[in-house]
Amino acid sequence: MPRILLFSVVLLIAGCGGDPEPLPVVDEVDLERYTGTWREIARLPQWFQRGCYNATAEYRLNDDGSLKVINRCDKVDEKPSRAEGRARVVEGSNNARLKVRFDNWFSNLFPTIAEGNYWIIHLSEDYDVVMIGEPTRDYLWILARESELPDARYEKLVAKAEGLGFPVDELKRNRNLVPADGS
Repeated sequence: MPRILLFSVVLLIAGCGGDPEPLPVVDEVDLERYTGTWREIARLPQWFQRGCYNATAEYRLNDDGSLKVINRCDKVDEKPSRAEGRARVVEGSNNARLKVRFDNWFSNLFPTIAEGNYWIIHLSEDYDVVMIGEPTRDYLWILARESELPDARYEKLVAKAEGLGFPVDELKRNRNLVPADGS
């Protein structure tokens, strides 16, 4: 019995040390200004975006205050990809923290498990550039209204993300994902 207790305590202690620092978000987001089409500038690689380039995210304000989300991307030798979902505001976050759920069999079966954190950690004053992340630092997107972002501005965002603990050395810049033949 004492060995089992000791082993349990060791496992409990080992599991407690990995919480990341809290992730700050912007003070407030005007969802009406946020709506529209955003173009992906860079992202941390994700299985659900494998092979994607020219990715966009479109947001439309719903009557209930949530956002309709439509993500699209081109894929080499495949039809373009499209995913639709809904983003709801996390209460008390001034619209800076959202929970996103996409319409698929898994999220229909397990709605709360399938919700992802979508935290707005940078938003330019004129709503032309945004950076989205989540507390574990596994997800990060840099989006802009235009398909290109000046290098100096991009590097400032990358530096900010690095300062927040994101693995920026893994970032994939969208312009580097476009196939070499330009298709």
